Amino acid sequence: MTSEITLLVNPSAGRGRGARAAEPAVRVLRAAGLDVRTVVGADADDALARARAAVATGTRAVVALGGDGMVSLALQAVAGTGTPLGVVAVGTGNDFARVNGLPVRDPAAAASVVAQALGEDRTRLLDLGRVGPGPDGDRWFGTVLASGFDSRVNDRGNRMRFPGGRFRYDVAMLAELAALRPIPYRVSFDDAAEREMEVTLIAVGNGSSYGGGMRICADAVMDDGLFDVCVVGPCSRTTLLRVFPLVYSGTHPSHPVVTVHRAARVRLTAAGVTGYADGEPIGPLPLTARTVPGALRLLV
Repeated sequence: MTSEITLLVNPSAGRGRGARAAEPAVRVLRAAGLDVRTVVGADADDALARARAAVATGTRAVVALGGDGMVSLALQAVAGTGTPLGVVAVGTGNDFARVNGLPVRDPAAAASVVAQALGEDRTRLLDLGRVGPGPDGDRWFGTVLASGFDSRVNDRGNRMRFPGGRFRYDVAMLAELAALRPIPYRVSFDDAAEREMEVTLIAVGNGSSYGGGMRICADAVMDDGLFDVCVVGPCSRTTLLRVFPLVYSGTHPSHPVVTVHRAARVRLTAAGVTGYADGEPIGPLPLTARTVPGALRLLV
């Protein structure tokens, strides 16, 4: 193992915050005596290949600078390897950092946490989810695997070219609300028999939140070996609009339309539904998610 750490940078994260955040983060890391190699991939595939090469050659740590998308990419390189992950969260949602009590949109403070953790060899061992099969095989995730209404909003938003920015997802949500219908699912938890159910959405949580603080799996713990699975049953547009604001406080499980299950393995089957993990598209259902205890060493 070398003394060099790898800083994986998404320069466009948080509407350009990534590019601005790299300089103060590098300054703090180098002031702590760390040898920093900055990696900016030509695209996601190139960045991942470079991160995996760094892990293979013994980098001391990989530090993801960006939002949840960059953390997700870094997880594909470090999960199960023993190479620790640091996070400098400067994206839009930053759910992975928030769940783990790391600084958000303060690159100097986040880099200081990384430097101190490396100096003291201080890491937290976390579970990760592994989901597949997607078109590129199984994929690691840290926070939530989403499917149903919310993934259809993502699908629609990703297809839209106007309006720009996050506003297009607000428009996509309104369009999906207008078309709201229960979705027939087949679901199995661990070794239990498959169930048929009609649902609005199912979220499989290794972590508690997604979408920039929506606590969809509010009681999920990242080191207990289990997912929290939030199922929102069939509901009207009016009911969904009543339940939706409760997600930010994590009180939505008190509503009769919501049930929560705990399992180490979940299989989801539904026609015309895409799964998204850590906000990234995985592929169409059916998908199987399983917990992998202790798959990540996080610098904290």
